[in-house]
Amino acid sequence: MRWIRFCDPEGRAHFARVDGDRAQPIEGSPFGEWQDAGDTVALDAMRWLPPVQPSKVIALWKNFHALATKQQQTVPTEPLYALRAPSSLAAHKQAVLKPASYDGAVFYEGELALVVGKTMRAVAPAAVRAHLLGCTIANDVTAMELIARDPSFAQWSRSKSFDTFGVIGPWIDTEFDWTGASVRTRVNGRERQNYPLADMIFEPGELLSRLSHDMTLEPGDVVLCGTSVGALPMRPGTEIEVEIDGLGVLANRYG
Repeated sequence: MRWIRFCDPEGRAHFARVDGDRAQPIEGSPFGEWQDAGDTVALDAMRWLPPVQPSKVIALWKNFHALATKQQQTVPTEPLYALRAPSSLAAHKQAVLKPASYDGAVFYEGELALVVGKTMRAVAPAAVRAHLLGCTIANDVTAMELIARDPSFAQWSRSKSFDTFGVIGPWIDTEFDWTGASVRTRVNGRERQNYPLADMIFEPGELLSRLSHDMTLEPGDVVLCGTSVGALPMRPGTEIEVEIDGLGVLANRYG
């Protein structure tokens, strides 16, 4: 099953399930009971929304062996993460806006994202799958030069929380198997990232388990699994596509 959210011509948001090249709206939500409701809508004719409205978005840092090796850093013994504002989320085909209050480099980061389906509190790794709604694609846009601007305080959350910087979508796939997949990020059609998800330091089951021991994860919460080598700054007008094998393509324009 693939779940999306879209906005109708009257400005109302709807959950829908993907059926081929169309979306079937539902009553209810993917997190509980639901039933089909109303006419289908063509995917290429609708206004996309982020597929969920989370209470929090958790962004992993240094969660791939290749990136740790390239940066000559030790492999972390526990997940390293920042919280990004839920208001930063943007949808498939929505423009990523250059912040008016920041004039430094803005990086793309193609990633796998996990969407929580049931409340998680101190959940064992073996029980994580039963609490996961599914997977989606993310571009974890980051104002990279802002992080270390003040030497007394690393501004990780601010660097990721500008409006439209948290791009996720186009849908949540409830059956996706990440184990053999790779992430590919294309910048104006040129491939800049291509890395296997199997290189993760903390794979999804262990990652969500550990996070659920730190904080309660609620239905709809999003965890960005981190990126690997190849993340670079974008120029205004840049077209970014993040593709994950078997999951789809997330496309946006910066600026």
